[in-house]
Amino acid sequence: MLAVVAAVLAPAVAVGAPPVRVGTTKNLPLRVHASRLTQSGQQLAWTVQLDHPFSAAGLARDHRSLCLLIERERSGSVAGQLCVQPPVRGQHEPSLVYSAITSRGPGPGRAISATVSRAKATALSATFLPGALDIGYRPIRWQVISTLRPPACVPPVRNRVGCYSLFPASPAPAKLHSPQLIGCVPSGAPFVSGGPSSRREVALTFDDGPWPDTPQFLDILEREHVVATFFEIGNQIATYGEGGALERRMLADGDMVGDHTWSHPDVSGAGDFARGQILATAGAIRAATRGFTPCLFRAPYGSVSGALISEARSLGFTTIQWNVDPSDWARPGTEAIYNNVVANAHSGAIVIQHDGGGDRSETLAALPREIDTLRGEGYRFVTVTQLLGQRLIYR
Repeated sequence: MLAVVAAVLAPAVAVGAPPVRVGTTKNLPLRVHASRLTQSGQQLAWTVQLDHPFSAAGLARDHRSLCLLIERERSGSVAGQLCVQPPVRGQHEPSLVYSAITSRGPGPGRAISATVSRAKATALSATFLPGALDIGYRPIRWQVISTLRPPACVPPVRNRVGCYSLFPASPAPAKLHSPQLIGCVPSGAPFVSGGPSSRREVALTFDDGPWPDTPQFLDILEREHVVATFFEIGNQIATYGEGGALERRMLADGDMVGDHTWSHPDVSGAGDFARGQILATAGAIRAATRGFTPCLFRAPYGSVSGALISEARSLGFTTIQWNVDPSDWARPGTEAIYNNVVANAHSGAIVIQHDGGGDRSETLAALPREIDTLRGEGYRFVTVTQLLGQRLIYR
């Protein structure tokens, strides 16, 4: 739709229709009253308010669109568009679809992982990672474009967009910077095996890394723009963590790193032994990431006790179990792993799989299909901290 948007956007004030008259919207683009794009920790936060009520379904029905344009800081050319679309299956809030834009026009759109809310009928708020838009933490410019396509509105100058209005009139700067995550707050229950069933969200978790296979797991997650939670064994970080590069890569991707003890023993008896296993791993994670202290703990073998849960909480951890287990550690076959995950996934699910501890080729092969199927069923992938609504700490 926006193939020629770079040309259309010059001069700075570009409105492809007559000025909006009060009370008249049928044959004009909906007017943007206000919008902001800011950084909040690792996330980008986009808010937009129109002068009139709108819905994602109504925009599509009326041949309208509402998109955030991502523009290169130096040249001002448009790199991509993030457009409001009707909810995907199983969701109530609008979805956001991103398309890269080249001189030939927009590429194929893909739904991104985002938290979208509607405080009122005229407004929309969304948070998402910069990686979902194929940008890093580098300065960009942005505008919101509201369009109405022919024949409802005929632009005075022929273009592929139709009638449109821009907000702000000139591209606004967004000075993004690389945030440093230094911790998370273990709020809520001290022991958790699943998240809220009110949101169609799934947390993928991986145990027993880092491992030689871990970079391949990260490759898949990055390609699919999916976040996950990795519960790491402390004494493997120095061997397989690439000098902390893997752990830093996880955090940069928006993944979460959790504590899985130092050497994977049964620590259900709690006491000094368990405390030492947990604290040694937390220290290794902190050193590898150059400052991040984890707040999630998973007991080896899922062996927990009231004493261990209390011990972990006293050290600043929420103990995380799971409610979907394909037993991929036993290598039952790629198809069996895939079928188990997709058949048992549900809103608030915590899925346990393994990136370490053995040959994980079956889990690797199943992962892209799991993501594709669950995404098609309307699930959004989140970290365990996101699933539980735990606060992250940055500096």
